[in-house]
Amino acid sequence: MISPNSVGMLEKSADADLLREMVGFAAQRLMELEVESLTGAAHGERSPERINHRNGYRDRDWETRAGTVELRIPKLRKGSYFPAFLEPRRMAEKALAAVIQEAYVQGVSTRSVDELVKAMGMTGISKSQVSRLCVEIDDKIGAFLDRPLEGDWPYLWPDATYVKVRQNGRIVSVAVIVAVAVNSDGRREVLGLTVGASEAETFWTAFLRTLARRGLRGVKLVISDGHEGLKAAVAKVLHASWQRCRVHFMRNVLAHAGKQGRRVVAAFIATAFAPEDAETARSQWRQVADQIRPKVAKLAALMDAAETDVLAFMSFPKDHRPKIHSTNPLERLNGEIKRRTEVVGIFPNEDAITRLVGAILLEQNDEWAVQRARYMTLETIAPLNDDPFVKLPAAAA
Repeated sequence: MISPNSVGMLEKSADADLLREMVGFAAQRLMELEVESLTGAAHGERSPERINHRNGYRDRDWETRAGTVELRIPKLRKGSYFPAFLEPRRMAEKALAAVIQEAYVQGVSTRSVDELVKAMGMTGISKSQVSRLCVEIDDKIGAFLDRPLEGDWPYLWPDATYVKVRQNGRIVSVAVIVAVAVNSDGRREVLGLTVGASEAETFWTAFLRTLARRGLRGVKLVISDGHEGLKAAVAKVLHASWQRCRVHFMRNVLAHAGKQGRRVVAAFIATAFAPEDAETARSQWRQVADQIRPKVAKLAALMDAAETDVLAFMSFPKDHRPKIHSTNPLERLNGEIKRRTEVVGIFPNEDAITRLVGAILLEQNDEWAVQRARYMTLETIAPLNDDPFVKLPAAAA
């Protein structure tokens, strides 16, 4: 029986393109596995147990709620084959989509996926074959998350969100770390994902070193919330400047201003972000801190300590500043991750977390890849490139 949660996830899912691709991939593999059981041998395999042979394919479009899926239905030399999951269509579509969702969310659970396959009316598929199907789906996500990173990546946004998972009979919260960056072509990409017990410095260091081994280089500025462990890891591994998210900092500061003074303090601090150059911004920052020091000394002390980190973005091109002063560029992606993980509630294991979040990241990365407009223009990002051969030539006088 198909679980209500699985159907609900399909109905709530916004990833039609990814789901259509995965439905097609899984449908094709399920047909191959079923035909394998009918012929007694895998495709191209020599086997004394073979009882039939394949005879090419016939094409058929399958209309689903995720869009049109192009199927290649195997043909047999003796007899005929028609995939059982095509009839009845509505229930079969839900079941096949649920197979994909189960593969993402429940880990490689041969029992749950096998039950869903049987619910589709398919027979003769062993648990090992179901497990193999799930592993192949995992491989698509793994290949994306482990791909080599080429070129320079001037700006990097690492961020964490927390989800619940079962560990040794207990329900615990774990950190899901995502890294997004802009490359030297001015385009955004998702660079990596990892899951860990906490945001300790050692965890961040290991994650950044993994990115470095895959080819991450040329990082000039890392933008994140005010996590000291991450800040230390950035200095140790990337040797880059660190920008403390301006939005997060303002929330922390205004908590000390009192309800009556928040609007005035926010307006004062905002004047430090208006200047064109970094030096003027720093001078204005200190003046604001000195003005509020007599009445709110703790708030002024916070400004003193945060000056370098909050104003780091002022040393970069003006056109980039609205996008690099905070983690706001990640808000939509984080919102989608939270929405989808909340549907699951409690994950059975960390592999299931990687599967679902990895699928979301793959979809987002594909969306960014086909956007015509760059996130940052070549003209503005070229000066940040470490490779002089790929910089744009200077404009003629």
